[in-house]
Amino acid sequence: MKTLSISGTARKATGAKNALELRRTGTVPCVLYGGKEQVTHFSVNEKQFAKLLYTPDAYLVTLDLDGKQTQAIVQEAQFNRVTDELLHVDFLEAKAGKTVTVKIPVVTHGSPKGVKMGGKLQVKLRRLKVKGLVENIPDKITLEVEHLELGESILVREMKNDKLKFLDPANAAVITVRTTREAEAAAPAPGATAATAATTAAAPAAAAPAAEAKKEDKPAAKK
Repeated sequence: MKTLSISGTARKATGAKNALELRRTGTVPCVLYGGKEQVTHFSVNEKQFAKLLYTPDAYLVTLDLDGKQTQAIVQEAQFNRVTDELLHVDFLEAKAGKTVTVKIPVVTHGSPKGVKMGGKLQVKLRRLKVKGLVENIPDKITLEVEHLELGESILVREMKNDKLKFLDPANAAVITVRTTREAEAAAPAPGATAATAATTAAAPAAAAPAAEAKKEDKPAAKK
């Protein structure tokens, strides 16, 4: 995983009132779980979270709390539903050899066959929840999508990695090539061949001259 350093200060007081006062000064209340003390309360300047929380990458964080360093990962970040203000961040200690659960971003590689036929690529799960040893957690999960036809998907149960366990529902679609109206219009009818499609397309053009000829052969009306 990519690494990032964040410095914080231990909190002498806790509770809702103290957390509110911290936020008013642009500081975010945080908690570190899993250390020697099990739970450590601290605060971090909100600006330090810009790269950690507002990018698609996953990071292993080096927390510097009053000079003491600890490796950790973000377990959960809470935001205000109305203002999107960052309210609280939970960290989990991440020592080598320790099993952790974390969400990893999904990226795609290649242009699906179905997209070239007018379909639309959709990333249904932008992050996958995985479980594994800290040293085996990747920065991202790259999926090859070039082989996908119209209407085809990559499901969680199809994900293969000997070092990771995928925790999202097995039947959940990670990537899908959705069929669009344009793709449906361009697709030949079931069982139709290229020759059939060409004959069908040519039929209206051939019918037009015939109609004109029939019109010319019709005798003029008597005055």
